[in-house]
Amino acid sequence: MAEFDKKALYSISYGVYVVTSYYEGRLNGQIANAVIQVTAEPPKVAIALNKSNLTHSFIEKSRVFAVSVLDAATTLEFIGLFGFKSGREVDKLSQVKYKIGVTGAPVVLENAISYIEAKVEKEMDVGTHTIFVGEVVGGGVLKEGEALTYAEYHRRKGRAPKAAPTYRPEEQKAKKMGRYVCGICGWIYDPEVGDPQGNIPPGVPFEKLPDDWTCPVCNASKDQFSPEK
Repeated sequence: MAEFDKKALYSISYGVYVVTSYYEGRLNGQIANAVIQVTAEPPKVAIALNKSNLTHSFIEKSRVFAVSVLDAATTLEFIGLFGFKSGREVDKLSQVKYKIGVTGAPVVLENAISYIEAKVEKEMDVGTHTIFVGEVVGGGVLKEGEALTYAEYHRRKGRAPKAAPTYRPEEQKAKKMGRYVCGICGWIYDPEVGDPQGNIPPGVPFEKLPDDWTCPVCNASKDQFSPEK
C-alpha cells in the first residue's frame, strides 16, 4: 500500500447531527457526522453508523431513521447526551424535546434547525460501520440558523463563551494552570474556567478536583484525563 498521511482526511468537511430511530416502542438517538445527500430525484440520504451502537440496531430492524441538523450554538452537554452515553443505560429522548415523525421514529427538535426523515432502501457493510441509504419521506425547517460543523465542535471544546455567566476575564491569571483532556470524549478541563455544571468554580487546578468528579460531557472519571500537550 502506498504511503498514506491520515491528516489528508482532516480537511474533509463534516456536520454534527442527531440520528434517531425506534424499535418495539423504544426510542433512541446518537450523534453522527457522516450524513450526506446522495440523490436529488427522488431525494435520498446516506448515514454511516457504528455497528455496536443501539441506534444502528434499531435502524437495522425498523428500517427507518430521522436526522436532526444541529444549530451552531448547541451546547457540549447536549452533544454529550447523544454522543457519549449509551441508550442501553440512559433514556436520552426523555431529556429533550422531540416529536414522533411520519415513520414512527422520533425527531429531535431541541437545538435543531431542520430535520429529515427516511426509509431505508439499501445498506452497505463497511467493516466497523454500516452505511444506510434512505429515501426521504419527510422533513422540514425548524428555525433559521447556522448548522454546527464538526470542526467548530472541536474548536469550542473546553472553552466558555464570553456571553456565559462563568466567563470572568478579571480572574484570568498571568500564569496559566495546566489543562487536562478527557481521553474518552476530548473535553478539556480548563482551571481558568472550572466546571460550572459540576459546581467547580474558576481557579481550581485539576489535581484539586474531588475524587468523585466526572467529565460533564461523558461522565468519565478523573483517571481518564491526561495533561494537554
